[in-house]
Amino acid sequence: MPIRLIVGLGNPGPEYEQTRHNAGFWLVDQLAGSRLTRESRYNALAAKTSIAGQEVWLLEPQTFMNRSGQSVGALARFYKIAADDILVVHDELDLPPGAAKIKKGGSSGGHNGLKDITAALGTQDYWRLRIGIGHPRTLNLQQPVVDFVLHRPRKDEQPLIDEAISKSIDVIPMLCEGKFEAAMMKLHSAK
Repeated sequence: MPIRLIVGLGNPGPEYEQTRHNAGFWLVDQLAGSRLTRESRYNALAAKTSIAGQEVWLLEPQTFMNRSGQSVGALARFYKIAADDILVVHDELDLPPGAAKIKKGGSSGGHNGLKDITAALGTQDYWRLRIGIGHPRTLNLQQPVVDFVLHRPRKDEQPLIDEAISKSIDVIPMLCEGKFEAAMMKLHSAK
């Protein structure tokens, strides 16, 4: 089945806009352009668009990260979108800046947004597009993880994250056509 809902994870508000934790919002912002509008029944910014000839919802929950499942669950239930047809785009500590990976299912890896979405959907079996932001430990920073994700990327990291988002956007049409293997091969081998 093709992807019918693309969810970008982040925290609402100008104080979080440029933080690493908002990498999912950054990608959906680029896909949506200026089409996102406030949808109070989902507590989110949302837009319906066409990608590769498929009707796709774009969603940015306007709850805080750890309550993202409220928005995702509400829209998915209303439009009868199965977990298999959902792509969640999020920041990933376990990938370096510049890397992006697609996977289906698996644990939340400590990501509170994913934990809440899993609880709301009742399954881990949804697609994830993981945008690498690096880990403070591997970047030789003494910063706790919570501080790290809630700060802006360093000047040398931002272009790498932007590049990973661009490479990811290139494979979104394949995902919306249900060509998951081809999309993974293209993204995972991109240099």
